[in-house]
Amino acid sequence: MSDDTIRLVTIGRILRRRWRLLAVLAVVGALFGYGTSVLLLPPRYTTAASVLLPGQWEERELLTQVDIATSSAVVDRAAATLGWKGVSGTDLRDQVSAKADDGNIIKISGTADTPERAQRLSDQMAQQFVTFAVRIAGGSIDPAAAAETESLRKQVADTNRRITDLANAADPGQTVESVQARTELEGLRTALQDAMKKLEEANPATTNKASMVVMGPAPRPTGAAAPTRMQLIVGGALLFFLLAVIGHLAAARVSRRPRTEPEIAAALGSAFLGTVDVPGERRGHRPESRGPRSRIRRLLGVDTRWDIPTPQRSGDEADRRIRYRRVCARLRDQLPPPRRLLVVVPEGDEVARRAAGQLVAEATSDPLLRVVEVSVDRPVVPDRDTESGALVVLSAGSRTAEELADIAEACADGGHEVVGVVVAGTVRTRPTRTAGRPSDEATLALAVHGHATGGSA
Repeated sequence: MSDDTIRLVTIGRILRRRWRLLAVLAVVGALFGYGTSVLLLPPRYTTAASVLLPGQWEERELLTQVDIATSSAVVDRAAATLGWKGVSGTDLRDQVSAKADDGNIIKISGTADTPERAQRLSDQMAQQFVTFAVRIAGGSIDPAAAAETESLRKQVADTNRRITDLANAADPGQTVESVQARTELEGLRTALQDAMKKLEEANPATTNKASMVVMGPAPRPTGAAAPTRMQLIVGGALLFFLLAVIGHLAAARVSRRPRTEPEIAAALGSAFLGTVDVPGERRGHRPESRGPRSRIRRLLGVDTRWDIPTPQRSGDEADRRIRYRRVCARLRDQLPPPRRLLVVVPEGDEVARRAAGQLVAEATSDPLLRVVEVSVDRPVVPDRDTESGALVVLSAGSRTAEELADIAEACADGGHEVVGVVVAGTVRTRPTRTAGRPSDEATLALAVHGHATGGSA
């Protein structure tokens, strides 16, 4: 199996066994996104007003107009005209932008917390830009240039009158005087043409470039600008969901829990005696743990391991009992009589507890087994009485190497030598069962109840 397949199988296992936790975290992420949209990123609305620039414009000239449209002079005038309380030109500078589109069109965008304010801001920015641009282009010409233009206009008017007078007084004949008059007339016409040319050069296309047009009011926005509230809610849910999945994968990678039988036996410093199978229980048959913490864990689905493979289908009850009998046979071969052992089960390991009960039932009285559950945080094993040693039963991958070492040390403090390790694993049972044969659950309940009573006595 490739690494990619293994990753997909692992992710699928997380989704199947932690779907409740993932759903709760996704809801928490959605609430986080909603809170962000309310407190940090409230809804914003954006719209744009278009300004048409007639005539021929070069690209650099259009870029200049874009800069003018968002300049402090235009923004300050717009802020003063709007008169919004507590909003100055400096505040509006971050809420407006401009760009040049095809066809000599400048689009001025405004962003505000409501659609109405965004529309008013864009319209006012467009109007102030046109006013300011016209003033720069032709509304505020230098006085010297204005005087020169007026002088040229007067010269053109005087020349026109002079040409008219000469044309009326000229002799239509071929005398010297008439020829001179017509020559002077042609010279005046040439002067008129030069004066007109100078007049045009003094103000080239100013009228066209100054006649900017606002192409109607800005449309009122119908939706908030990105990121919208819904985007933040969905993004928060996806973020928390992905972080939860990544957290599960990272925890599995850095986990120091021994998973194989040799690793578990090495951590306990003892010999491995065998693996036994425990039928997987349905959720409704699990013993109910008390306390709010246990209820929350059960509600979120974190009371079961997710990083163990899916239980494989086992044989019938007779096949499973053979494994327990083989473990008991190895204990008889290994220990001299009387064979009395303390079966140590980590607290909270339900699979190991059921396996220990089944092992007691199969061993009958040879060897004589007594089951005790020890805390993993601070393991304490009863002092040695008539036992020949301790047998540790646990499920694979349930404890870290340090916790197993603490259990072995607790056994040594109680005077018990760890004579062997039995690893228990869950399996799926076949739906059919031999008639008249007691179920594993019934055998387990009788065995555990009987030995628990005897131990308390």
